[in-house]
Amino acid sequence: MTFPEIVEALTHGGFESYTVDYRRSTATYYLPSGESLELAAHGDGLTVGESFDTEALKGAIHEAQTLAPGYTYKGFSAKAKAAGCAGYLVSFLGRRALYFARTGETHAEHFPTPS
Repeated sequence: MTFPEIVEALTHGGFESYTVDYRRSTATYYLPSGESLELAAHGDGLTVGESFDTEALKGAIHEAQTLAPGYTYKGFSAKAKAAGCAGYLVSFLGRRALYFARTGETHAEHFPTPS
């Protein structure tokens, strides 16, 4: 599924946001009521890089947004971790994703405007 398809499916299911934690290999999905659902995410054995390389992270995000040839979520996650991304929060209400590093540094990425 593409990111827009995932957003559509989750919002249709009533979710307002989700968080991916690369260090714990979990994904947590949040409902407006405060209830949440935590699922195990596929662990790949890769560790999160020590420094936060926002340019490398932006490159991985761009590949995902444009569905670059050969793009996979597994490949995206590997690149994000190598760039020091420890996880991210996607807010459907705020129409953005907030990527965070082990150091607490962040990078906000707004959803692309539909063409």
